[in-house]
Order: sequence, then structure tokens, then C-alpha cells
Amino acid sequence: MHRRTAVTDWLLDSDPAIRWQVLRDLTDASPQDIATERARVVHEGWGAQLLALQTPEGHWNDPTEHGWMTTTDVVQLLKQLGADAADAKVRAAIHRVVNGITWHQLDGRPFFDGETEACINGRILGTGAYFGADVSRLRDRLLGEQLEDGGWNCEAPPSTRSSFNSTICVLEGLLAYERAHGPAPAVTAARVRGEAYLLERGMLRSKSTGAIINERWTQFSFPTVWYYDILRGLDYLRAAGVNPDARIAEAVHLLNARRDATGLWPLDHLHRDRTRIPLEVETTVGQPSRWTTLRALRVLRWAGA
Repeated sequence: MHRRTAVTDWLLDSDPAIRWQVLRDLTDASPQDIATERARVVHEGWGAQLLALQTPEGHWNDPTEHGWMTTTDVVQLLKQLGADAADAKVRAAIHRVVNGITWHQLDGRPFFDGETEACINGRILGTGAYFGADVSRLRDRLLGEQLEDGGWNCEAPPSTRSSFNSTICVLEGLLAYERAHGPAPAVTAARVRGEAYLLERGMLRSKSTGAIINERWTQFSFPTVWYYDILRGLDYLRAAGVNPDARIAEAVHLLNARRDATGLWPLDHLHRDRTRIPLEVETTVGQPSRWTTLRALRVLRWAGA
């Protein structure tokens, strides 16, 4: 039994996109109550606002980029909000993307075929799988681009070393693909290798030197767009059902260290690239963040911390 707390009540006093995930991950709510709350995402709050902002051409007011960059970011956010792929409004929005957005710089290939960078393609794979688009060609491309060390890198080739940013985007995409289509041996094997890449580095350290690669990975923001941080990495492992072990101990400790005296986590900063998304979900840096607090609490439950 997981009792309601003041923190849980604070989280529930928010947008449907947060409420349904709090009910699912932090309470003993029934499946019916969770589903009822999730259904509101498309019709109320942030999810409804994002859907209403789509242009008839399929993008989100981004004619200078032919729509593909804002589309990548917005559709990723709709997935993170939990917009129901079966809802008629969502199906119509994805239909407009499929029929209206192409890669003009790549001979007009379909949007859900992806482009050239793993950090973009991983997110497109995840959203395409989640929303029911055909992403088989993109799946095969990303499986073929996995590097020897187990991860991915937007700069490969010529780089032969993986990037945490690219790797987390692809891992999330592969997980979404398996959730939509069922286990696939090649996809599972690639995910396991990618997870080992993160875990062997303690979620934030160089394997060769032991140094923390980027101090900013211990600070948290939302939307995540293409950026890695330890909370995003840990939340992926939780969602993937990875058994927590000693390799996550430092990252969990650093996550806990960001918690304030009231049991909440602050919004540490805002990623610059989020400005492509025509909607702000949290904006006050230094103030408690519901997105960070929700994700941190479910990670700590998974980690037994």
C-alpha cells in the first residue's frame, strides 16, 4: 500500500499529464482511474493545447525548417505527456504529420523514416512506434549504427565513441518500439548493449578516466528534448525493467542530493532547444518542479531508495 502524502497531493494538483502518471507510478489507483485521468490529456491542459497549435500543414508553426524540427520536439513531448495514440484527435494530428512533413534535404523522404543523426532518429523511432507510424526502416538503420562500445553517436562516422545524448535517445526509441510491437531479439540485444554502455560508466563517468563527463548531467530540466542527464537515464532503466544494482548507486545518491527539505526537486535550468516547442510547461528556474519530482520519486521507488 502506498499512502498519499503531501508531495503526492501537490503533484496531483496539476495538469492531467502529470496526474495520470502520479496515479500510475506513485499510488494504488485502479487501472480505471488511471485510464480516466489519462484520457483527459488530449482534451485538457498541455496536451490539448499542443494539439490545437498544429498547423494544417502538419507542423507546429515552423515554415523555415519545413516543419521537421518542431515536429520532432512536439511529438516527443506529446508522447511524454501520455497522449492516447488511439484518440481521434491524436490520430488526426499524426495523419497530418505523415502526409505533410518530409525531409526536404533528403530527397523528400517521409518524416518517420528519419534523417541522419541518431539523437533525432531515436526520438522519431520512439514517437513513430508509440503513435502507430511505420518506423521499420528507421529501426533497421539505428540497429545498424550501434557502435562497438554499445552506444550511438550523431558524429559517427567518423567518431567511433558513443555519446550519452545520442544513446539515451535511441534507447528510449527502441524501448517504445518493443512496447508497440512486442519483443524482437535484435532490438532487445541492442538495448541491452546500450544499457550496459550507461551502466559501465556509472551513468555519468568516463570509462577511461573515471571523471564525470558533464557536471550538468546532475541537474534536471523538462522538456528533455535531446539532452541526457542522470534522471533521464535512470528513468529509462526503470521503464525498461532493468534490475537496479551497484552501478547506479552514485547516480541515485546525486539524484537524492537535489531534493529539498520539503521533499521536492527544483527546476534546475531550461534547455535552449525547448523554445522550438510552442508551449511552456514549467518555466521558473529554482522553484519546485512537478516533472522532476514525479520522475525522481518513481526512480527512487524502482531503485529501492
